[in-house]
This record gives sequence, structure tokens and C-alpha cells, in this order.
Amino acid sequence: MVASEETTPPAWWRRAPAVVAVVVLILGVELVVGWSALDEAIRQLRTPAWNWVAGAVLAEIASMGTYARMQQALLRGAGTSVPVRRHVALAYAAHSLSATLPGGPVFSTAFNFRTLRRYGASSAVASWCIALSGVLSAGALVVIGAVFGILTRSTGSWQTLVGYMGGALVVAFLVRLVAKHPELLIGPARRMLSGVNRVRRRPAGSGHARLVSFVDQLRSVRVRPADFSFAVVLAVANWLLDALCLWMCCIAVGATDIHPAQLVIAYCAGMAAASLPIVPGGLGVVDGALVLGLVAGGLTSSSALATVVLYRLISFGFIIGTGWLVWLIMRARAGTPRGVPV
Repeated sequence: MVASEETTPPAWWRRAPAVVAVVVLILGVELVVGWSALDEAIRQLRTPAWNWVAGAVLAEIASMGTYARMQQALLRGAGTSVPVRRHVALAYAAHSLSATLPGGPVFSTAFNFRTLRRYGASSAVASWCIALSGVLSAGALVVIGAVFGILTRSTGSWQTLVGYMGGALVVAFLVRLVAKHPELLIGPARRMLSGVNRVRRRPAGSGHARLVSFVDQLRSVRVRPADFSFAVVLAVANWLLDALCLWMCCIAVGATDIHPAQLVIAYCAGMAAASLPIVPGGLGVVDGALVLGLVAGGLTSSSALATVVLYRLISFGFIIGTGWLVWLIMRARAGTPRGVPV
């Protein structure tokens, strides 16, 4: 009797046991080979210097605070004033949505937008603030990596630094150009919207009028130079304070055999890995990049592993846990925003 198509398991299902066996075998080999380093890392984590752990927690809290103040500066520069405590709450809640949910950045952006609208920002101002804060944050990380790379001579030559700086200047120029002439967005946005309409089997011109109206609103958005400059400084401080948290975690577990500049390079590599949305929070990806970077900077495998575990407990466990608590409080006070998962 020939099995029907419905009862025959798919090919990927038949291969699943073999794939699982290979993964288990690889993990088992890694555990055996790296057991001594893991055992030493556990011993280091049992007796950390708690004063340095407290300092690391404070540095991470300060890092989140600078990001919130960066968004506040951009929003204030565009003419909307919101108390800093609201921005801090939004930063924690949005970060937790982004870091822990599959497709988190989409939910985080939607939550950010709706919350800023509730705070009194127009659609154009809210969109511009979210986009510009993301551009500033990414640009600040590139500049930090370039500067510390040249300090440690890990970039290879001054031409590499010039390339980094040139890229940052191009991004800054394009942001300024679009800010002054948002009508430049209409053509590309119309073509993109037409393509979406074709996929959705809607008229090609559907939504074009709303698009033009939105771009007209963007023309009124002008961030004051002083507020923009302050936001740039805060974007850099946000990353440096987070790196300071990692450095304090090193000291807390007794891992002092690394130069601060090398540590920042390892940190930038880890944060660059975090930009790849493979798994929520970059679990495994970020940790692996950080461990490799710290080992390359001079730490032993056990010290690097202990440092990264402690750092992730603070920057991921503590901050994300706090963010979800803040989100629940915001949800209770304002009602469940549409489109945000319960």
C-alpha cells in the first residue's frame, strides 16, 4: 500500500533527527573542550567585587538615561516639550519590546510612535524623531569604533579612519539634506507605495494623497542646532556609558588584563553583531562576539566569559526586566496600544 501524500512526512521533518543529533554533538564537544574555562568563569562569578557590580548597574542606568534625553532633545528641538521621566519610561519599554520579541524592532517603532503621539507630537515630528534618533545612534557607534580603532592601530591605517569619518559625514549630509528638502522623499516613496499597492492588489495611486500631506508636515519640522548638537553628544555618551558598564564588569570579576581602548573595540564588535536580528536580544551572537573580542584584547577565555555573563545579566536581564515592568505600568495607565502584543 502506497502512503498518501497527507501521511508522508515532509523531507525537512525526516532530516530533523539528524540535524538535532549534529547540534547536540557539537554542543557536547564544545562543553568538553571548554569545560575548564567555564568552570573557572563560574568561580569568578561567585565572588565578584560587588562595589564594581553596583557601578556597572549605575553606568547602564545612565546609558539608558542619555538615550532618553537624546530623544527629548530632538523632540524639544522640533517644538514639542515632554518631561524627561516620560522619555525614560518610553526608552525602557521600547527597548524591551525591541530586544525580546520576534520582529521586535517593528513593535518597538510602532509603540514609540503611538506613545510620542500621545505625548503631543504630530505624526511628522514623531516619525522624524524616531528616525533621527536611530541614525544618530548608529552614526555615533561608527565614530566611536573608528576613533578607538585608530588609537589601538587596529584599523590598519589612517585611510580606514578617513573612510569611517567620510561615511559619517555622508550620512550627516544626507540627513540635513532631507531635513531641509523633504519633498525629495516623495518620488521614491511613491514608487515604493505603488509597489506595495500592486502586491496588495489595490489601485496604484492609493495612499499617495496622504503621503504628500505627510511630507508637507515634514517641511515644518526643524530641529534647532543647539538641540541637535546636544543630541549628538548624548548619542555618543549612550554608547560610552554602556561600554563603561562592560569595563566595570571586567574589574568586578578580576579581569584587568585588557586596555580600555581594546575593550571598546570588542564592545563595538559586539554591538555591531547586535544589529543582526537573528535571535531576540542577539542572544548567543552578541555574547560570542564580545567573548572573542575580549580574548583578542588580552583576556583569558574564562575571564572573558565571566565578564560577558555579568554584563549581559545587567544590560539584558536587569534592563529588559525593568523595561517590561515599565511597559506594563504604561499599558495600565494608557490602555493597550493597538498593534502592540499583550
